[in-house]
Formats: sequence, C-alpha cells, structure tokens
Amino acid sequence: MMTRYSPERKEAILKKMLPPHSLSVAQLAKEEGICEATLYNWRKAFRESGVVLPDSHTSSSQWSAQTKLAVVADTLSMTEAELSQYCREKGLYPEQVHQWRSECMQGFMSAKEREAEAKKQAKADKQEIKALKKELRHKEKALAETAALLVLRKKLRAFYGEDPGDD
Repeated sequence: MMTRYSPERKEAILKKMLPPHSLSVAQLAKEEGICEATLYNWRKAFRESGVVLPDSHTSSSQWSAQTKLAVVADTLSMTEAELSQYCREKGLYPEQVHQWRSECMQGFMSAKEREAEAKKQAKADKQEIKALKKELRHKEKALAETAALLVLRKKLRAFYGEDPGDD
C-alpha cells in the first residue's frame, strides 16, 4: 500500500533538511519512517518548483546556480530585516545573498559592459598601486634619513668619547 502525504506534510518534512535541524536524507528517513528514495524524489520535485532545498551535506557556497538564483529571486523585494530572517531560516548570511545578486547582475551585463567594468577596475587598481608606491618611497626615505641620523649620532659620540649607553 502506498501512503499519500499532503504537500504541507512533505514541505514540513523537507524543511528539517534546513538549519537548525540540517538532517540528512538518511536521518530524516529513519526519523519519519519514510523511504530514502521517496525523500530524494520529494526534494528534487520541490527544487524544480523553485523551493530552496540544498543538500544537507552541501555548504551554501557549493549550492547550485539554480538554487542561488532561486534565493536571489525569493529575496529581491525583501527588506533587510526580512532578508535576515530568511537567511537565518536557510542557514545563509545576508552578505552571501548580496554577493549572489551581484553575480547575477554581472551575468546579465553585455560583454561590452563587462569589459568597461574591468577597465574601470583596472584603472582604480593602477591608481591605488601608484599611491601605495608613492607612500612606500616616502617611508623608505624617512627610514633612510632616520638610519643616517643614528649613524651620525653614534659617530659624534665616538668623536667626543661618550659612552653610547649614557642615554
């Protein structure tokens, strides 16, 4: 005899794969008394319908592009408070979602736009490198000047016959 489960019951069972429970399919099958193959099929069907259900053994950084896109779509119109709540429920950080949004936007840019963005970033990097090199030269000069003053001080003390430990 085949047992029928309501969509609500299926969803409640599958949510146990998410934090804070983060149960594996094997653990969930044992706990609920449901065949593992059935749980895998449910999870697959829910994913295909757009519900975010990652593998319990997969960290959020290894989620599929489809799952990440579903998260971005789910959270697009959320306030920061709603996003934070959503992230807590899914075991994510808001920064990850913001990064995924950015990656989606970059994916939608044309080649010309990406090239312009890369040139803009390269120009900014060159300016930063130039400023850092200038600062390094300044510090090297200051260090050389300090070293020269210390050598002169030592020679002056030696000339007057002072003990270097008199400071």
